Amino acid sequence: MSVLDENTVGDLLRKTRVEVALATYAIVGVRHQDWTRLLENPELSPKADAPFMILRDAYEVTLVIEDDDWQRIRHAVRDARVETGYRLLTLDLILPWNTVGYLARVTEILASVNISVGVLSSFSRDHLLIKQEDLGKALRVLGEHSGELC
Repeated sequence: MSVLDENTVGDLLRKTRVEVALATYAIVGVRHQDWTRLLENPELSPKADAPFMILRDAYEVTLVIEDDDWQRIRHAVRDARVETGYRLLTLDLILPWNTVGYLARVTEILASVNISVGVLSSFSRDHLLIKQEDLGKALRVLGEHSGELC
């Protein structure tokens, strides 16, 4: 299943359950030294039971955390770059890592109605970050192609 044709990608989309997290999310970019300071204080960590993502690269540390968590820790990283008001959509379909074209088709569907999207991948599922104001339109257009909206 390393290369998928359009019909196969369509079949996968029809099997996909799109789940919307209740919380809104912030995307936060911090300097490495600020991240180190956050790590030193457990009170500045995201809630353990909330979905979150941390990506450290050569340039910065990016956090995707619930807006509530961001409000709680923002005093510790005043110069962070922040985008707020995102909703997390989970594409609840386990796909092998050699699947080709699935995310391209999902983002193409959203782009067709002028919706910007951030894509996150866990080991077994993909997730989308969609601005709150675009959520209704995103769900309508994804609902035309997916198996279920939750």
